Parts: sequence; C-alpha cells; structure tokens
Amino acid sequence: MAKTSRRYEEARKKVDPRHYYTLDEAIDLVKETATADFEETIDVAIKLGVTPGKGDQNVRGTVVLPHGTGKVPRVAVFAEGEAVRAAEAAGADRVGGEDLVEAIREGWDDFDVLVAQPQMMRIVGPLGKQLGPRMPSKKAGNITDDVASAVESLKSGKVEFKMDRGAVLHVPIGLESFSHEQLRENFETLIEAVVAARPASFSGRYIRSITLSSTMGPGVKVLVSDVVTRRAA
Repeated sequence: MAKTSRRYEEARKKVDPRHYYTLDEAIDLVKETATADFEETIDVAIKLGVTPGKGDQNVRGTVVLPHGTGKVPRVAVFAEGEAVRAAEAAGADRVGGEDLVEAIREGWDDFDVLVAQPQMMRIVGPLGKQLGPRMPSKKAGNITDDVASAVESLKSGKVEFKMDRGAVLHVPIGLESFSHEQLRENFETLIEAVVAARPASFSGRYIRSITLSSTMGPGVKVLVSDVVTRRAA
C-alpha cells in the first residue's frame, strides 16, 4: 500500500468517506483540506449513469464559468488571412499555419488548447495521432471561422467537459483561493451545462454521484439531490 503524507492524513480525518455533504458543506470542507504548500485546484468528478460504449449516449460539451478557473490557458491557433491578426488581438499565445504544424510535429507543445479555422484542418488533420484529445474539435467549439471569439472565450473561463471510459466527467471549477460564493456559482453553472447535455436517448438516473476535491486533498461526496432536481438526476 502506498504511503500518504501526514498532511494528507490530517486532512482526511476531517472528511467522513461514508457521508454525503450538502454543496455548501462540501465546498467549505474542500477549501479547509486544501493545505498543500501551493495553490490547489478545486475539481469536480461527476459519475453519470449513461453507457460509454453507446455513441448516442456520449456526454460532451463546453461551458463558460462565471469566475473562470483561476488559470488562463495557453491557446495556439491555426489560421490564415485576416483571422491571424484577429486571433492575436484576442490574446492567442501563438498563431500560425504550416509553420505551427511543423513546430508541433517536431515536439513543440507549449499550449493547453488548439483552435483552428475549418479550412486549416486539412493541414492539422495529420497531427491527430500525435495530438490525441488536444486535437481541435467542432463539439468543443475549437474549429470555427470566428477564431477570435473562441480565443476570448477560452481566456475568460471556458472549459470543456467530456466523460471518460468510466462515464465520469472531471472538471476544474477554480482555485482554493476562490471565495465560497465563486466556487458555488461555478459549480452550479457546470451542473446546469451537464444536465443540458443529457442524451435524449437516455432514460434512468443520469447523475449518479458528485465528488469535490482539491489537487492534494481527499474527495468529499456531495448530496446529488442538493444540487439537481429529481427530474435531472
């Protein structure tokens, strides 16, 4: 069994792993147990009742958190023409075409998100295997003619949520330094977006469980009925 730090053990003592907390209680506990010597990110893990293997039950979307995540992503843009200047004016960290493709092919990866004009995908496509989940996506809104707006949204707090193979969404909602109210508003905005993304073909209990945690802290279970309606759950 892997050893855990004394700091983590002390934090874990404050959380009952069998108890489901109200959202307000969970937020307070997560902030209290974020005791690492760096600013920790607060994450939400949402277990869904959908079947990952069914294409019509894939849950994915984007949402702009009202208070952002506390971290401004590095955005690289594949663009040409007037869109190059527009992307740069919007705050893109790097904009290019063939030169950007070549840089990535040679190992440059100083970016968090990629945005591309539709016509640029002809040269970006071959990078698919190398980029993996960081490949620009229409569903994520990262393939668009309006690259400037996409960059602005990302810089202002837009996050993507996409379930993993276990039907779990992992999404950051802020930093430990955020106020209780800021974390709550970000959380509620995320939940609304997840509920809105419920597949039309799915019937049954949609949101199975919700857990809040900081980067180095223990998970805190949230009472699902405290944050979503019975119809949504």
